[in-house]
Amino acid sequence: MKTKINITQAIPTEAQFKTSTHHLVVLDLALSTYPLADVLKNKLKRTGKKLGDLIKAPVTTELDNGAMISWVAYAPDLTAFKMHTLIRKAFHVIAAENPTELNITFLPNNTNQTWVDACVYVCLANSQSLPNLKKEAKSTTLKTLHLMGIKKCDLSKTIALVNGNTLTRQLTITPPNDLTPSIYRAKIKQLAKQHKWVYKDFSMAQLTKMGAGAFVAVGQGSEPQDAAIVHLRYTAKNAKKTIALVGKGICFDTGGHNLKPAKYMSGMHEDMNGSAVALGILQAATEAKLPVNIDCWLAIAQNHIGPKAYKQNDVVTALNGLTIEIVHTDAEGRMVLADTLTMASRKKPQAIIDFATLTGCMHVAMGDRYSGVVSNKPGLACMAVGAGAESGERIAAFPYDEDYEEDLESQIADIKQCTLEGGPDHIHAARFLGRFIEHNTPWLHVDLSSSNRKGGLGAISSDVNGFGVNFGLTMLQSIIKK
Repeated sequence: MKTKINITQAIPTEAQFKTSTHHLVVLDLALSTYPLADVLKNKLKRTGKKLGDLIKAPVTTELDNGAMISWVAYAPDLTAFKMHTLIRKAFHVIAAENPTELNITFLPNNTNQTWVDACVYVCLANSQSLPNLKKEAKSTTLKTLHLMGIKKCDLSKTIALVNGNTLTRQLTITPPNDLTPSIYRAKIKQLAKQHKWVYKDFSMAQLTKMGAGAFVAVGQGSEPQDAAIVHLRYTAKNAKKTIALVGKGICFDTGGHNLKPAKYMSGMHEDMNGSAVALGILQAATEAKLPVNIDCWLAIAQNHIGPKAYKQNDVVTALNGLTIEIVHTDAEGRMVLADTLTMASRKKPQAIIDFATLTGCMHVAMGDRYSGVVSNKPGLACMAVGAGAESGERIAAFPYDEDYEEDLESQIADIKQCTLEGGPDHIHAARFLGRFIEHNTPWLHVDLSSSNRKGGLGAISSDVNGFGVNFGLTMLQSIIKK
């Protein structure tokens, strides 16, 4: 992100408002006088609205010289999600004109740092370039951001969040022919060099020799055999804890022999979103210099159909020795994650958080407004719900009771991969994955049902919204404190 940010405590006069073309104003309703009050009140009167309505929806006014002002009202009790949504809607009107410069003016009695961070995050995140391969594609990013009416403040974490979220969205949107496992691994290696992460990958040949049969079963169906588990290591000074991030990186999911119909195969290049979220969190944590060591494990593969592709009723042996009866080849995400989680847990981190667009069942349960979590430690699930509320990326927790695993009993293997009877597959998937966590490591599974929502979600306007990066960084900070 190359936007220049200027901060000043001065509040612009009415005349100064006319010197710039685009403004976002955060207004404290307790103020009796403020610049351009008549302009705002006349617009509200004409549209039959009240000042208090600015807490729910923005109002846009224009000055006689054509300058645009998008108004919202400061409210200390708004949830982070509502605050982000309000600011996003206010900035959306401005962003439609592709401004290169923006003034954000705060007119409260006491500026709230949370609102400053939120405004900067929303405006910058929605000003970044995303993949667009149209012949006449134009991209205009915000070059200068003026923050008026506040004291000097540290925005480093906010900028890191913008960069992490943008990376996640850029990778997720990239077409599958431009992000094969080979290309993806090369991009990750370049990121590792840029951020000084230790990079190591485990090829199909190595994983076969190691006995990682769950991952290999999925990867063997593709040609070339370029699937791999990638391990990245970020080491912080004076860090006392190590957290593992795990991401599902299926670059394209056909469903395998249980082939998806066209309607449900469309968009399956986004099935690597979990790995992109893990990378986005890793980058944000690195740039924010969080005092925690991070092991990032990415299960990168494709689920293709072919002579070598795994099939129903196969029995494969995972890295930890458990045998798995294959029930449905489109349940490949839990297969590649199984061995990856075993590798992550063998490093004995303080906690593991995995991210995956794993089950349609979670999408049915939650829609595309929330994502769901399951954990082997109730306290970690509670912490996740709190981190979701704090970050504005909303989370709901689901049960992990062991009797759900009765549905996965196999007559020929240690465990079934899934069932064909439907039911709570999002919980079945978590119970399955939990069998591959070693050393009783605290583990949180995040099923990203809200990774794509038409029209955006919370802070982000694009359909692919990078959900999980802000939540993940907040989770890391919560674990550090605890």
